[in-house]
Amino acid sequence: MPVIHQELAAGRWSQFTLMEQLGHVGSEVDRAIHWSVKQSVESSQNAIDRALELLDLTIADPRWLHRLRELTRAREVLCDHFYGSNEYDSSDASLQKYFLDFALAARKNK
Repeated sequence: MPVIHQELAAGRWSQFTLMEQLGHVGSEVDRAIHWSVKQSVESSQNAIDRALELLDLTIADPRWLHRLRELTRAREVLCDHFYGSNEYDSSDASLQKYFLDFALAARKNK
């Protein structure tokens, strides 16, 4: 799969705090949900692909090794929600709230 966020993958992503990184992931999750509600499958798919790529960059960031369990579980829940049978019983609202809290924390710390 080609890299979508080439500049971020090249190292710029590591300049962001964890809150900023997860806030950006949340923006893509919001977009995926928005397009899913509008029944635009391709746009929703593209947004979730971007979200997962950003989350993978966060998981690969060595600064967050102590948060690896939470980060990989968040990825698992996203995949289950958008691609799986929703075994975790997540909702659009619960995903939005989870990531929104990080975006708000990042903004507060600026």
